[in-house]
Amino acid sequence: MSDQERGAGVIHDIGYRHYDGPRLGRFAIWQALVVSSLRHAYGLGRSGKSKVMPILLLAVMVVPVAIIVGIESALQFDKPPVNQVDYLFLLQAVIALYLASQAPQLFSRDLRYRSIVLYLARPLRRTDYALAKLTALILALMILTGLPLVILYAGALLAKFDFTDMTKQFLSGLVAALLLSILLAAIGGLISAATPRRGFAVAAIIAVLIVSFTAVVTTTAILDSQADQDSTAAHYTNLGSPFTLVQVLQSFILRGGGDFKPTTAEGLVFAAVYVLLVALCVWGVNSRYAKVARG
Repeated sequence: MSDQERGAGVIHDIGYRHYDGPRLGRFAIWQALVVSSLRHAYGLGRSGKSKVMPILLLAVMVVPVAIIVGIESALQFDKPPVNQVDYLFLLQAVIALYLASQAPQLFSRDLRYRSIVLYLARPLRRTDYALAKLTALILALMILTGLPLVILYAGALLAKFDFTDMTKQFLSGLVAALLLSILLAAIGGLISAATPRRGFAVAAIIAVLIVSFTAVVTTTAILDSQADQDSTAAHYTNLGSPFTLVQVLQSFILRGGGDFKPTTAEGLVFAAVYVLLVALCVWGVNSRYAKVARG
């Protein structure tokens, strides 16, 4: 080969083509991130080991209601053996375990492996990322809590219970499930985003949910035992746990369910605390990713 041929440039056509299609932008990226995160919350698209815990906990939520539906259809009860709202809070330990196992997967993992930098390198703002992760966790919790309610509702209709009463119960349960999912996702997201270490996040979420609920139940029992009638202090103690807070708020909104029926003033206080708590947690998650984005 001559020196002239050796110095000449050569162009190789390897098949790359210019993209002339639509550029969907931030919202499409946000949607894709929500769907991907929701799939990951149940281990879809991940290893078999990652599927075990979420699927097992979903089964724990669903299998008892399937048994209940079978029993009530066979024995023909006068009324459903389990109220849908009550069932939701009876299995709060399962819900807490699910949150503790999956919230760190959605929030801590990207921080630990620094993959968050790759997301933010695209036309996706840190606020979009935070809201996408929170939305995915809310939807995952709604599947966990809402699916048993759907089964209970279908079973009640098959057992020919009163349609109006069962529909009211079902809607009450969905409202409670939605309120609980939003609050737990906000709390779990904030705790998980605070540390890249998954083990710390898991322990912190369990501690916050279990300790707060135990403290509320214990304090309420003590205050009620010292009063001739339900005291105001005992009522407001329910603000101390996400589960009791949502239970009272649901009772206030729909005027049904729960042992404690709040007055209008008490209900407004519970609603204000709920909104403030969710807003603070969302702000905290967003601030955490703002810090990461700055580097």
